[in-house]
Amino acid sequence: MTGILAGLRIVEGSAFIAAPLGGMTLAQLGADVIRFDDIAGGLDSDRWPITQDGRSIYWAGLNKGKRSIAVALRSPEGRELLTALITAPGEGAGIFTTNMPARGWLAYEELAKRRADLIALNIVGARDGTAHVDYTVNAITGFPMVTGPVAHEGPVNAVAPPWDLATAYAGAMAILAAERHRRMTGAGQRIVLPLQDMALAATSALGYLGEAVINQVDRPRFGNEIFGTFGRDFRTRDGRFVMICIFSDRHVDALAKAGGFTDAFARIEKEKGVDLKTDAGRWLARAELCSVIEPWVAAHTAAEVGAALKTAGALWAPYQTFRELAADRDHVRDNPMFTVLDQPGIGRYPVAASPLQFGAVPRQSPQPAPLLGQHTDEILSGILGLPDHEIARLHDREIVAGPA
Repeated sequence: MTGILAGLRIVEGSAFIAAPLGGMTLAQLGADVIRFDDIAGGLDSDRWPITQDGRSIYWAGLNKGKRSIAVALRSPEGRELLTALITAPGEGAGIFTTNMPARGWLAYEELAKRRADLIALNIVGARDGTAHVDYTVNAITGFPMVTGPVAHEGPVNAVAPPWDLATAYAGAMAILAAERHRRMTGAGQRIVLPLQDMALAATSALGYLGEAVINQVDRPRFGNEIFGTFGRDFRTRDGRFVMICIFSDRHVDALAKAGGFTDAFARIEKEKGVDLKTDAGRWLARAELCSVIEPWVAAHTAAEVGAALKTAGALWAPYQTFRELAADRDHVRDNPMFTVLDQPGIGRYPVAASPLQFGAVPRQSPQPAPLLGQHTDEILSGILGLPDHEIARLHDREIVAGPA
């Protein structure tokens, strides 16, 4: 592989989102990421969304560009093979990432007996070992109680898994930080990253805890309005929706120009005694701003509204479905980050490369996700140095498997 992380090898034992996405993030930057699974498949191998014949689009999306080895995980011989793989020599090797229970043969202390400078990232649910997923963690944070329509009673869950995503990228960063530390000091280490703590750290950083303690309030729901400034959805004449925001002086002027609102905005400032070029002013006058913007949007088609807002340089975006996004020329079809890949067993569809653009190294094109066990033999031979007859014996005894 080429890429800014070429020469780095990470062995991954993972399932669901955070751990495999973190590994894929590194693979898309050129690292050799080897995912191991049981010969029967991983816990997430058939997770939805799936194709009409049951192939997991989800699994393919989170494992692009990796190599796959399939091993009988309950077999002592299979575990020995994986231990040897995780602790194999090499300057850029000896890195392991998992969200599996790090005990027994996968315990850091056991693995480090084979390679003292081993780096191992262990993603866990909570710091005390309690099991959690994004959706249970999110319930704790308070966000479901401020999400949703103003009059709604009860929690509203997020559709996207924000804490899994944040944990994935934090995990990738942690591996790179530990690898730098090893190059400077020669020391390996175990890194523990609790999904719950990732969510709590983000909640703290965004000021939600500070607001609750200092102001002694629970923030109420504001629907689709952006708290503390101006932003909301508006419906066009042809039944489409657009998001319009004001985050700066320039956005005020651009929106005024797009809709001919200069006089109306000046009147709002005078009547409300606010400055629309401040967050506070926009928040306090949000109802008045909406009363001006809403009828203008409702009187025009989405195309007309979009053209006016784009020409003026306003801060806005159209709402669209996933199917509409897939057909979107600007954001997907003509976006150089995307390549139409033929994913074995699934079909052809647009797939994203890494969003990072380095000045010194070209972006790698996305690669298909592997079939289960697709690289078993080449890993056993190329990294562990096993001869052909030994690999054949492992297959015969069903200790390892190749692609079905």
